[in-house]
Amino acid sequence: MSGHSKWANIKHKKEKGDAAKAKIFTKIGREIAVAVKLGGSDPNSNPKLRDLMTKARDNNIPNDNIMRSIKKAAGELGNVNYESITYEGYGIGGVAIIVDTLTDNKNRTAGDMRHIFDKFGGSMGTLGCVSFMFDTKGVVIAEREDENKDDDIMLLAIDNGADDFLAEGEQYEILTEPNNLHNLRSSLEEAGIKVISAEIDKIPQNTVKIEGEAAEKIQNQIDKFEENDDVQNVYHNAELPQDEE
Repeated sequence: MSGHSKWANIKHKKEKGDAAKAKIFTKIGREIAVAVKLGGSDPNSNPKLRDLMTKARDNNIPNDNIMRSIKKAAGELGNVNYESITYEGYGIGGVAIIVDTLTDNKNRTAGDMRHIFDKFGGSMGTLGCVSFMFDTKGVVIAEREDENKDDDIMLLAIDNGADDFLAEGEQYEILTEPNNLHNLRSSLEEAGIKVISAEIDKIPQNTVKIEGEAAEKIQNQIDKFEENDDVQNVYHNAELPQDEE
């Protein structure tokens, strides 16, 4: 199976997340609220909720806070409805950008997103204007402890629905269809493999190399999107200087 490394992008996302702990629970809490609305408050019968609870614990969110979010979403502690809205557009240099949001005020969020697109020399477009340039995949990052086991772990991943596998450095990167993400993660963990992250990601079919001041502007734009409480995920096809390190 041929592999193409996206680890750099995921790594930088995580580093920025680690530097903004105060934002993490807000974002995960909203995801939990939507998951409960769609699939119920029992993690045993709601795989999406179960994955989010694991994600919350991985980010050191106390269990009491997690349970409070679930109860709130189930209507036991008041009720807030979040709407999932995706914004698409372009950054400087023709970089394609997709921003997923969960919001309780779509007028506020639309204004914020348009402002960030415009402020950094880009433009917000219509839904679908750039999404065709990306493939939606489940991405599992797992620890690579022994390279002698690479073939065995690759076969395990393939048997459990992986369609791309990369062993690089201290990590495995494994791609699968989004609806198979939970199954793949569970199979790896049952085999004793430590999973670092398991997320739905949008992977660009082609990248745009951005350098110099333009690269700094794109990075600042991405950071500004991610700092917004309504934003859950930002996807782009920029190849930035740090991605080459």
